[in-house]
Amino acid sequence: MLLAVVVASYLIGSIPTGLIVVRLLTGEDIRRHGSGNIGTVNVLRVAGVATAAVVLAVDILKGMIPVLLTARLGVSAWTVVACGLAAIAGHNWSVFLGFQGGKGIATSFGVLLGLSWPAAGVAAAVWVVAVAVTRYASLGSLLGVVSVPITLWRARQPVEYVYFGVIASLFAIYRHRANIQRLVAGTELHITDRESLKK
Repeated sequence: MLLAVVVASYLIGSIPTGLIVVRLLTGEDIRRHGSGNIGTVNVLRVAGVATAAVVLAVDILKGMIPVLLTARLGVSAWTVVACGLAAIAGHNWSVFLGFQGGKGIATSFGVLLGLSWPAAGVAAAVWVVAVAVTRYASLGSLLGVVSVPITLWRARQPVEYVYFGVIASLFAIYRHRANIQRLVAGTELHITDRESLKK
């Protein structure tokens, strides 16, 4: 049971939403444009708000659905958390993309929504404020995800959820290591930067 639900969660997370949606709508490979990432922010940059909204919604659901379905099975909190982390790992290292993928922020947010919507609200607020002030989506993502274990701990959520927050933060920091280097160098793209798919 444990292995089956974790593998299923990984496969759900592995669905490369940004790649599929942009290719269906434009015929283009999102990895050849902007930052090269398949996530929402790069889709916003190169394909517009409507397309990015679709990608965001599906990527959130990729994290939320495995958590909610697994919790309904009456399994332990550790199993629910393992499925959430598997979904994030699937997005970050998709089996359908040769174990490449996105940064995992939207999928992590979906998992968090399934575990604790108040903590998800705090993380979203941190992201919004950070991006509004700096216009760096990557910085907002990092600050938002780092807030998660702190919020879960302060809210006296189950210890399993706090561990989820710590591991999800480490995932995000690792996946954003190039962004961190660019932030330090002052060369990171702003969320308002745009690139047309038509050359």
